[in-house]
Amino acid sequence: MTVFPHVPVHAVDRPRLRRRLDAALGAPLSTIVAPVGSGKTVLLSQWVESRPDVRFVWLELEAADDDPQHFVARLLEGFRSDPRTRHDLGTPHALSDKALGRPVLEALLAVFREHPGTTVIIDDAHAVSNSALLADIWWLADHLPEENHIVLSSRVDLGFPWSRHRLRHSLLELRQSDLALDDDSAATLLRRIIGSPVSAATLSAVMERTEGWAAGVQLTALGLRDQDDPEGFAQHLRGTDLLIADYLSEQALAQQSPERRDLLLRLSSLDRMSAELIESVLHVDDAAQLLDELQHDSMFLVSLDERREWFRFHHLFRDLLHYRLRARGDGEETRLLIAAAEWHLREGDLPSAMAYLLRAREWDRVLDLLLASGRDVFERSRTLSVSRWLDAVPAEVRAGRPDAEILRGIVLGMSGDAVRAEDVLRAQSARDDLTAAQSAVVHAYIAARVQFRSEPEIALRAAKTSIAFLRHDPTLRPPDILGLMHPSFLHTLARTSGGRAHFLAGDFVRARRWFDDGLAGPGAEYSPYRVHLLGSIALLDAWCGRVSHASSLAQEALELAADAQLLAHPAPADAYLAAALAAVERGEPGSAALNLHEGVVRAESNRRSQLLWIAHLVRTLMDAEDPPSALPQGMGRPPAIVDAALRAEDARTLRAQRSSAPLDVPTGRWSPLLVESIAAALTERRPTMARRRLAWTAPDPDAAPRERVERLTLEAWLAASEGGPSAARDLLSEALAVAESNGLVAVFPRMGPEVVRLIAELPGAPSRFRTTVLQRARESHQRRVTSPLLAEQLTDRELEILAHLPSRMTNTELAAQCFVSVNTIKTHTAHIYRKLDVANRNGAVARAQELGIL
Repeated sequence: MTVFPHVPVHAVDRPRLRRRLDAALGAPLSTIVAPVGSGKTVLLSQWVESRPDVRFVWLELEAADDDPQHFVARLLEGFRSDPRTRHDLGTPHALSDKALGRPVLEALLAVFREHPGTTVIIDDAHAVSNSALLADIWWLADHLPEENHIVLSSRVDLGFPWSRHRLRHSLLELRQSDLALDDDSAATLLRRIIGSPVSAATLSAVMERTEGWAAGVQLTALGLRDQDDPEGFAQHLRGTDLLIADYLSEQALAQQSPERRDLLLRLSSLDRMSAELIESVLHVDDAAQLLDELQHDSMFLVSLDERREWFRFHHLFRDLLHYRLRARGDGEETRLLIAAAEWHLREGDLPSAMAYLLRAREWDRVLDLLLASGRDVFERSRTLSVSRWLDAVPAEVRAGRPDAEILRGIVLGMSGDAVRAEDVLRAQSARDDLTAAQSAVVHAYIAARVQFRSEPEIALRAAKTSIAFLRHDPTLRPPDILGLMHPSFLHTLARTSGGRAHFLAGDFVRARRWFDDGLAGPGAEYSPYRVHLLGSIALLDAWCGRVSHASSLAQEALELAADAQLLAHPAPADAYLAAALAAVERGEPGSAALNLHEGVVRAESNRRSQLLWIAHLVRTLMDAEDPPSALPQGMGRPPAIVDAALRAEDARTLRAQRSSAPLDVPTGRWSPLLVESIAAALTERRPTMARRRLAWTAPDPDAAPRERVERLTLEAWLAASEGGPSAARDLLSEALAVAESNGLVAVFPRMGPEVVRLIAELPGAPSRFRTTVLQRARESHQRRVTSPLLAEQLTDRELEILAHLPSRMTNTELAAQCFVSVNTIKTHTAHIYRKLDVANRNGAVARAQELGIL
């Protein structure tokens, strides 16, 4: 639930500014940019209190929000009016990249649509240094539904392109000059803090020196409380804001007893304060009373929650106190930081504990805690935080702890920083003091690079090395890092990586052996690893033409991911892509778009470039109308199998246009390039060349279904071109039988119109499968479903969702069937309703039927 900062008792109401904020509610965005201490947060708190008719979400940004996952979790928490509700965006929230990504942003827009009339206040936006995340926040503001509003408050101008909002929405921009206190407001503030009015001369001196800066006026009031000559005191204020604050803080502290002064300095070591934390760390008897007294005395205390249990000092005041605490040089700060860390650890708050330990420079304690982290770091995608904490430990300290550097390499890899991960792990593998157990771990995770970088042979060598260490010593006990280093887990990881390496290199038989061996081991009982393995096998089967089996395995993997709450994890990426590829090979590209999209989101989340290349190929085979504008940068070279398939697709396009280009066809192995070169020869009426190329590889009765179907079909085409209709019919019937038993349809239309004609001319009543092949062939030459009456056409994903709308399935049921989040369904249906210009599901179905697209 959203909590709002408490309005200080001495705060002065700003009705003119509140009215300007009210007037801007009809626009998507308002901004407040002013220096520290200008009263930005106070003004917004007063505005919130004055508008009980408006639903507000308040998000005060902090450095931890540089992690997009942390930011999204906190933002969604603010929308949660009922603690039982959940907003599952169904995507892995930026596990490596610093940006949220378009799917998460669109899902956030769906959350906004579910809460019309909501205003989100993003305070202290300057606290975030992640420029990609700031760009995402701007994107949200730029695409916000009409009934929502965002207020951005910052100490610095964020550099956003405000011009469009200025022109279209008369953007409200409150600056330092707007927030400066006028004489009446300053006089009221001085009176409330001092307890009595000040003279006109004193007020004039205060305004001359502070220029209405709210923090300066407040600090001056604290200094004036015990002055015999308040006018003289105010007259002698000089210098910049910081020097004024420094001088006045001395005066404010001078009014406190030595015990209270010492207590304030020690309190400044705490990022946030609660009575329980203060009593534990500072050994104060009644911290709740202390907090009440500090608020009563206007000592710059800011409430952080509705129950007024958590507080912090005003940033500027705390900085000044903290400076004086450090200047004492008695080690007190370090003792307090360690005590605060221990308290947060007892409360189960690891991030806060880590922040304190890092400030205390307790490097070994930090490393001990991180090395003892459990599997939830991997399962709940918390690797970015762990990586950041490890990077904060000096390199020379990590160098003396090889397990810590191994952990760093592992979490960098899990986060998608494959280059740095491999560098770190290879540096560890070269150490003279590395144990066999540590070597098994290092090479297993170097092997896991296979989905992130090209050169699968490197991953394969690393996988074999890791397995060799494990086999050499069955009693090997690797270091317990993340709870994932049991030998059975390492064996499964190495086998899965080796299988992927063989698959990407085009050695499908060995790939299957490695996968099967991994699946048979006890490590495959671990749900995330099993989801990975089943998805990889499904992808292999879909590639080889075992389409029905691939679909079943992908379904099993996604069901397991749903049961284990891993659908938002990167693990199901292979399964989603396998399901998409299987749909394409069944001749149903229209039902592949949603799975393709979900697979891409998960592969992009930690930059698995090799999977993204496979996704690009699937999109090419679909002839999708809504591909991304370009392939992601830094993807490197495509895997060998994808490169060959893409070049074959280019050649097929030329063949369909009765054109051709020279093909570099490798001999000795069946491949898409060889298939296309034979098809091109037959299209050009060159049967001798086709026969010669068919002979480049010997028929294999144990070959994968796709190879058998392709070879039989090409042999049938060749027989027909050489005047052997009987042989052609027999070969084609055998090809159809093999294809039918495996659910392989698209291979026939892909061969071209001549093969489709031969299938259509087969004698006898056509079977259901043969009819399906011919129907898919006709559809493959038609454009995707569109309507000239729509200003904006539906995307493939939206058409796929639209096809389900006539059913009576709820959004929850539809999400479960499609293995996506409810928010994903809501996002797509909202787009469908907007494009069809309807208000609900019934209207969408009726309109789509009227337009002939359903």
